[in-house]
Amino acid sequence: MFYHVKELQYHAKPERPDPVFARKLQEILGGQFGEISVALQYLFQGWNTRGDGKYRDMLMDIGTEELAHIEMLATMIARLLDGAPDVELDEAAKNPFVAAILGGSNPQHSIVSGLGAMPADANGNKWTADYIIASGNLLADFRANLNSESQGRLQAVRLYEQTDDRGVKDMLSWLIARDTMHQNQWYAACLELEAKENIVVPSTFPRELEKQEVAYTFYNNSAGTKSAKGRWAHGPSIDGLGQFNYFENPVPFGEKPKLNPAPPYIHDTPPAALRKSDDMPDPDMK
Repeated sequence: MFYHVKELQYHAKPERPDPVFARKLQEILGGQFGEISVALQYLFQGWNTRGDGKYRDMLMDIGTEELAHIEMLATMIARLLDGAPDVELDEAAKNPFVAAILGGSNPQHSIVSGLGAMPADANGNKWTADYIIASGNLLADFRANLNSESQGRLQAVRLYEQTDDRGVKDMLSWLIARDTMHQNQWYAACLELEAKENIVVPSTFPRELEKQEVAYTFYNNSAGTKSAKGRWAHGPSIDGLGQFNYFENPVPFGEKPKLNPAPPYIHDTPPAALRKSDDMPDPDMK
């Protein structure tokens, strides 16, 4: 059960309207790594955790907090849209300044949402549940969460650099600080589970069923040998169960594929035509 408190978790009041920045803020609200994504990602991970305990509670705690961040951003976007220019297009054509503002704003803010926030990114692409990850394996999920918070904090920091509005900066500063905590939180949870399970996901798959002869081999598939200098190429593996080894010119293990012709009713290119193409001279050859 959720209980809504009318007061915001933190202030969300700009100094002045700015419809262009309202559009930009949509990215950290409804973009791939926005607050809608992380809120539902954490909540579904929590709801899907089989069994009670601290991990489920933590997921529900942070998922609920992210709902508060959605409300903060939606409020800030609505306030940035207060007093948005209401001019005809021909007026905009006469005034380059107005035209620039309108050109950088999202027209859907006035046409679709009535000067309110939308579940969409900065380009108006609607939020999709395809963004969220909830696999049922907590270590895999917590790593995804760490990435989400890393990307989200990066975007919030970039937005912080793009405004001089002290009210907007103040709210972003709060969100950036919470992303700092959340990155630390997910990393701590990852380390705790790694200490229990080791680092490879899933830990429950029998190792004898994987091709262990290539489980710790790094293949250099590009020009040069700089990648050989990495920690991933030599020495004990990170999971402590093998030794990294390095192959500069990896050789294929499989054979050249040869597919059977499709049946006639599929109407692929006839095999005879394919054979004839092999006999055609190369126009670049002299």
